[in-house]
Amino acid sequence: MTASGSPGLDASYLRAVRSAPFAVIECAGNLDELVVDAWNGEAERIFGYTADEAVGRRLADTIVSEPDATTFGRSLGQESPPRRYTHTRKDGRAVVCEWRYAPVLDDGGKSIRLLCFGQDVTEQVEAVEKLKESDMILRAILGTVDTAVTRMDRDGFCTFHEGKTLQSLGLRPGQFVGMNVFDDPPVPMDMEPMRRAVRGELVRTRVEAFGMAWETWVIPLTDERGERNGAVSFTQDATEAKLREDELRARLDLIERQQQVIRDLSTPIIEVWDSVLTLPMVGVVDSKRAADVMDDLLAAIVDKRARFAILDLTGVEVVDTKTASYLIELIRAIRLLGAEGVITGIRPNVAQTMVSLGLDLSGIATVGNLRAGLKLCMQRQAASGAAPPGAPPRAAPPRAAPVIAARAAPRLPGGGGR
Repeated sequence: MTASGSPGLDASYLRAVRSAPFAVIECAGNLDELVVDAWNGEAERIFGYTADEAVGRRLADTIVSEPDATTFGRSLGQESPPRRYTHTRKDGRAVVCEWRYAPVLDDGGKSIRLLCFGQDVTEQVEAVEKLKESDMILRAILGTVDTAVTRMDRDGFCTFHEGKTLQSLGLRPGQFVGMNVFDDPPVPMDMEPMRRAVRGELVRTRVEAFGMAWETWVIPLTDERGERNGAVSFTQDATEAKLREDELRARLDLIERQQQVIRDLSTPIIEVWDSVLTLPMVGVVDSKRAADVMDDLLAAIVDKRARFAILDLTGVEVVDTKTASYLIELIRAIRLLGAEGVITGIRPNVAQTMVSLGLDLSGIATVGNLRAGLKLCMQRQAASGAAPPGAPPRAAPPRAAPVIAARAAPRLPGGGGR
């Protein structure tokens, strides 16, 4: 610090001031013309002016505006509480300092100088402003949105309990403050989600109470060291969302039932003759529909004890490559059940698809139309005379009694014939 004739200041004091961790500015002059008389290193760091640049200049020409300089001057000869001012650094940036004043008195007790001790509180002020802004936003949300927020510390004590939803729940703001989530609640409610969150677990619950649906998120918190620091819960009215969800679920169920009816109508399984089933297919057959057909037809063969199953493709215009393989596998599966599959009405483009895939159709009965397929099944059934799969074996016909030819009576000697 550079001084200019500062009375009463010894060398030890000067050294202490020079190394102080806060700004020290000594001012001289009358109330209207405070002049910088000393300027330490911390003042240089905070404001950007060196001692050579500051000493000898009016305080109003350095870091203090004219109105603030007047306030500084009024502090001469009296004690005052700490004051905060916003200053402009040499580089133009703003800095906030908190000042304390100590007047220097002469032997007669008259104030001749003013010692100003300043501390940079810019970061604290900015932090407080951010907190105020966050609090303002939170208050706006809690006062408008149907939600309730509860804060629990690391020991489970409630420190914050606010929100518009509390009125719907029959609670008042702050009613749970001071309550511990590990104790019995003052009103009937499930405290286990909050206890789990305080232990470090993220919890989401949905309950129905007071004739409404409520959804709650309980989020565990951690401090700057990553250690558990309680939890915060958000409860909101989910009644409308639940109604929409129930309505959507009912619509999906209805659509699923309608699709099942459509599938049943698009693949009807008809018993056209004793032990003969037919499955007429119409439209486009994709892999999903082919898989449903396989399940339904195999189940019907077992249920009806059928010996023949006719797969009529007369109304099928297009099949994809995977579906064609499904149809061949269906015929093979029918054989494993002890029945025989017949394909009728294959269109030219469907036949080309099967041939291009190199599918082995040997051993599979194919005819031109459904009538020919039914006739084929009846002929084979009549020729085999076998009972349908699962039917009791036929009784063997009774054996005919052996026929014994009568012997001719022996002719007596001398007897005449007829």
